[in-house]
Amino acid sequence: MTKLILTNEVAGLGSAGDVVDVKNGYARNFLIPQGFAVAWSNGGQKQVDQIRSAREAKVMASQEEAQSLKDRLEKAPIALSAKAGSEGRLFGSVTRNHIAAAIEAAGIAGVDKRSIEILKPIKSTGPAEVVIKIHDGVIATVTLSVKAEK
Repeated sequence: MTKLILTNEVAGLGSAGDVVDVKNGYARNFLIPQGFAVAWSNGGQKQVDQIRSAREAKVMASQEEAQSLKDRLEKAPIALSAKAGSEGRLFGSVTRNHIAAAIEAAGIAGVDKRSIEILKPIKSTGPAEVVIKIHDGVIATVTLSVKAEK
């Protein structure tokens, strides 16, 4: 087992500044060459402290930004147009890409399409709700207005 200091977040392992024990091959062949970690040493504790303090400052700033984005998303009217039949049934369904483009068109930047969660498929015109995970603990519920294209 090799003791490492993570410099970036690694899914299933930890976040930047964590000291972890991993198998030698994983450390030697993946984490260190990719720049996700550095070898732990006695002097490495200073580096761990610096990474943690930088991460805490970044989390505080990003938490405030995420809350601001959540407020803007929940207040802004987001309209989306899609091809539909005469009874309001869509040809296909609304995807994350469509929703991200509609949010961008509404003048709100900074929403990643991978953070959009469609609770049930949107296959008809009218109001629809989606959930957007902006940050840890900051989740916005957005109501879309789906209209038929003319």
